[in-house]
Amino acid sequence: MDHNIKNVTVIGAGTMGNGIAQVFAAENYSVIICDVSETALSKALATIKSNLERMLKKEIITPQNLEATLGNIKTSMLLKEAAADADLIVEAATENEELKMNLFRQMDQYAPERCILATNTSSISITKIAVSTKRPEQVIGMHFMNPVPVMKLVEVIRGYATSDEVCQTVLAMSRHLKKEPVEVNDYPGFVANRILMPMINEAVYTLYEGVAGVNEIDTVMKLGMAHPMGPLALADFIGLDVCLSILNIMYDGFGNPKYAPCPLLKNMVTAGKLGRKSFEGFYLYTEGSKEVEVAPKFKK
Repeated sequence: MDHNIKNVTVIGAGTMGNGIAQVFAAENYSVIICDVSETALSKALATIKSNLERMLKKEIITPQNLEATLGNIKTSMLLKEAAADADLIVEAATENEELKMNLFRQMDQYAPERCILATNTSSISITKIAVSTKRPEQVIGMHFMNPVPVMKLVEVIRGYATSDEVCQTVLAMSRHLKKEPVEVNDYPGFVANRILMPMINEAVYTLYEGVAGVNEIDTVMKLGMAHPMGPLALADFIGLDVCLSILNIMYDGFGNPKYAPCPLLKNMVTAGKLGRKSFEGFYLYTEGSKEVEVAPKFKK
């Protein structure tokens, strides 16, 4: 295996965590998925198996690939156990600064000295996360995109102290995963969300101010700008709570009113209308169905 990285621990068994685990396992890394919830771990394994079976049906992989990938994955509910022999840990827990800082303190305590500590954060400062460890030069951002097995980009974020060696290792390893890594520096929102979130926020403002409806806004962006998904549908897919959190981080980080989240977005999150995860956001969703419709709140 290249770069002396063989054992990878992924913290968090949610959508991002199980996707990250799958892509590492598919390239023959030994992977441990760690989560405090046994249910989440079982669901993660089922999701990975389902993804692989879909790829098998499409003849993207062979039965041998499927078995090998699943065979490379183990699970654990104990971080101390999961980190003990890791060469790389990728944290993919909830986008919460305090939670991540606490996890990195534990990762630093339990992981071998050689271990690189990466975070899949989409907006929280790598530099700030790194100061909770005794190895800030080995802390880096690996921002995968959702769905991880499909999306090619990995935004590789250097913290203030991240070493050149660690950065080059992570860039090379990302290519080994058949991804396209892009190196960026550590400022609020990095590149992806610094550009994406103001666009989504502006789409919400456009709806809020009555310029056009949900379908109309998304159709303009799909047909006029060749976006595969409209910004309001994309916000639902990401999670409106996540969008709000990222906008707040950028607003706090830059102090610029252009990042201030739209009042409509704030109200929807307060009301628990979070998008796909709650089955209602700008659109209504039914579990297992690809058919969606505009949520009643926004119907004329």
